[in-house]
Amino acid sequence: MDRQAVHEQWERDRVAFHELVAAATPVDLRRRSDGTRWTNQQLLFHLVFGYQIVRALLVLVRVFGRLPDPVSRGFAAALNAATRPFHVINYLGSCGGGLIGPERAARWLDHIIASLHHNLERVGEADLARGMHYPTRWDPFFQPYMTLADIYRYPARHFAFHQRQLTLSQ
Repeated sequence: MDRQAVHEQWERDRVAFHELVAAATPVDLRRRSDGTRWTNQQLLFHLVFGYQIVRALLVLVRVFGRLPDPVSRGFAAALNAATRPFHVINYLGSCGGGLIGPERAARWLDHIIASLHHNLERVGEADLARGMHYPTRWDPFFQPYMTLADIYRYPARHFAFHQRQLTLSQ
């Protein structure tokens, strides 16, 4: 894994987010995004949440990556079975999260990315190779099996995908 490339991408995303927030007008923020039911403001929160969720995913990999393979396979299957409630919670969470406002979301993203930078620098190579099974029905970027290295690359892919759905007037 090219750690420097990951760090650099996170920084590009962080800067891009600040630029999006700075340029967004109140009308832009209320406008519907393209391909989602969220407004731009709610989708901006969802971009941040994509980074936030990585912190939980890192813990899951560290735990399930040490257990026998069938345990994480069963966990992923159970989560896949709960896809419908997950999507409802994911949608409503970003609806509610959008209420925090884009400036506050930008500060939160700064904090999250700083934490991820620190964490990535401390993790060993053996841990980067450790992995587990994931619920592929939850997110198009989840693969059936993902390593810790894959999880570190996940938020930038999620960010880029949803950034294209914003309908800001830039």
